[in-house]
Amino acid sequence: MTGEGVKERAHRPFLSMIMSYAASGGSLVIASAAQLLTFAILARWLGVHEFSAFIAITAVANIAVHLCGLGAMECLVRRVARDRTMYPRMLGHNILLTAASGVVLLLLGAAVLPFFFTLSSDPATNVAVITLMLATNIIFVRIIVLTEQIFLAHSNFASANKVVVGFAVARTIAAALACIAFGVATVASWAVWQFVCHVLVAIGCWRTLKGLGRPSYGIVREELPLGLYFSVPFILGAARQNADLLVLNLVASAEVMSSYSVARRMLESSYLSVEALNRLIYPGSAKATVAGLHHAFERVCKVLFAATSISIAAAVAVFVLAPVLPYLFGKDYVSLVSFARILCWVVVPIAIWSVAMEALGASGHHPVRASVMGLGSVFGAALTAWATWYAPPNGTFISFYVIEIAMVIVSWSVFLRFVKRDRERAGNVPFPTRMAHES
Repeated sequence: MTGEGVKERAHRPFLSMIMSYAASGGSLVIASAAQLLTFAILARWLGVHEFSAFIAITAVANIAVHLCGLGAMECLVRRVARDRTMYPRMLGHNILLTAASGVVLLLLGAAVLPFFFTLSSDPATNVAVITLMLATNIIFVRIIVLTEQIFLAHSNFASANKVVVGFAVARTIAAALACIAFGVATVASWAVWQFVCHVLVAIGCWRTLKGLGRPSYGIVREELPLGLYFSVPFILGAARQNADLLVLNLVASAEVMSSYSVARRMLESSYLSVEALNRLIYPGSAKATVAGLHHAFERVCKVLFAATSISIAAAVAVFVLAPVLPYLFGKDYVSLVSFARILCWVVVPIAIWSVAMEALGASGHHPVRASVMGLGSVFGAALTAWATWYAPPNGTFISFYVIEIAMVIVSWSVFLRFVKRDRERAGNVPFPTRMAHES
């Protein structure tokens, strides 16, 4: 075989990875752009007061959605990526946990939230609207995301990307029809449109899964604690990420609340470029770490370099494009440009620590991962809530950077300690010792 042929074959895996990331990243970028457009339409037509109420209720749902399913999705991706025959059992496991936890969350939210939010002067209508929003943003969002994760578990990235893009585009179309074509201007009216959109997308998603096999209903008991360990950090993380919105809703004006929520959405959208890399890497990392985390150390270092570079580019793009935002969202959002430029750089430390946490999750170290992310979220939520209450919104901005930089230090310290432990258990000589002998 010629040298050129060997080089060509050696570069194929790299080129394949680049193409997969381009497709994954491209789908998330398109989805992010569609979500941003949806946000812009709702912000313009609902106005700052209705839009701020919509954001507050959505913030509550964003916390609850991580409770729905009790972490069963990660178990599906991890187990099916390693053994495809596990798919029927893991699918049945997911359906049962999602249905049970979803109903409990829906009933609890419908009983409690009407005391805090008034979307209609009629009490019965107010309860109905809030219940509809919770069903939409908890149960149906979880079903749609589960479809994406099933395709990822089967390494069918193209179908996973279609789910992401299709879902985002469907919501944009629904917002455009509701607000622009039919003049919807209240959260109560938008809730109906949003619910119908999510139901139709969920039906379409589940129809695409028929070829993969039917579920085998039953609880996979050994995965229950791992699922809880995996979901708890996300639940606490969602609480931390939404603590600022909930407190701002109490202490700041509707304009500050609305502008800040859009800036937050820009931050989340910029992180999608890093998430595209993580979602592509996760199944392969699960396979690479079967015999120990140390086997994936070089892989994780390469992912760290890529994630950091991508996050910096994303932050720069948001900073440069921030002046365009008022043209999308409207002149009432006067603080939007400055808020977006302050928050955009937070994506860099988030990207750095997420690489370490994703590696620990893929290797099955869920207890320690849950401890790091859970404690970080608990202290982070408390700090964010206090800082937001004490000095809104500047205190909120400062708390963001303090929390994320602290997470970088802690997460990588823990990751390196487990790499060293797994290497020593395998009988390998740690790098520092080996270098000392060679010198």
